[in-house]
Amino acid sequence: MSKISGIYAASLSILNNDLTLNVKKTIQHAEMIIDHGCHGAAIFGSTGQAQLIPISEKIYLLNHLALSKYKEKYIIGTGLNSLGETINLMRVARSLNFKKFLIMPPAYYKYGDKEVIEFYSKIADAIPDSEIILYNFEKLCGYKFSIDCVEKLVSKYPKNIVGVKDSSYNLFENLKIDNFSVLPGSESKLLKGLEMGCSGIITATCNATSELARKVFDDFQNGNEQKTNKKLCNVRNTFEKYNLISGLHTFFSKNNSSYRNILPPLSILTSKESDELNANLRELNFSTKSSLAA
Repeated sequence: MSKISGIYAASLSILNNDLTLNVKKTIQHAEMIIDHGCHGAAIFGSTGQAQLIPISEKIYLLNHLALSKYKEKYIIGTGLNSLGETINLMRVARSLNFKKFLIMPPAYYKYGDKEVIEFYSKIADAIPDSEIILYNFEKLCGYKFSIDCVEKLVSKYPKNIVGVKDSSYNLFENLKIDNFSVLPGSESKLLKGLEMGCSGIITATCNATSELARKVFDDFQNGNEQKTNKKLCNVRNTFEKYNLISGLHTFFSKNNSSYRNILPPLSILTSKESDELNANLRELNFSTKSSLAA
């Protein structure tokens, strides 16, 4: 087991006009953001519309992702409420030698720490050679991890529970576990997190900010003066004025129409919102171009 550290994007999923998953372009996008500075990418996180994509399409992508030049740099999200389907998808991924998984507790139902420990215990027992990053995002699933819950899971499964993506931001300042990765879910928390012992970030907007985020990370590691962090945070704050998935697809679609397709009930930004977003980013002297073939 190796500690997960660095800049990770919750990678976008690219869709065909009929709203099926475009496997080739989704993988090309993930490879592109790694080329632009990310240490890796989380496939089928919430930003990748994982909860809306059929399992059959996820499996089809995994089979092709196994051939990617960056195969070792991917974290596989499950995006499923069902325990059984989560385990089955992980078994497929393990058969293709993917080992790292990002897993959120089920949405909709109300439960507490005891039930969450039971949920992850079932997964760890079923897939004993998996490495699991807990996904702490109360806004999406209705549950917020406590420090005590994480500590109990790590104590019970030290080889399986290897990190947490903290998008509720109640853990990254106070959770201290040896050889355990804490990764906030926002660029605005990157520098502070690193100063407090965090391992890096996993974020939606690193699809666009990979170069800036990597510069902040590398400057911290090398003890250099931080000259990029303010701009990085300002770009993140600009995207946060909108739904992040909608904003990112809209941003990339300016140069590549492949990004315009998005699964309902999500949608791209209105023309007015798109103009506002792009104007605000121009004021920050921020731009990036997708190398994904149109």
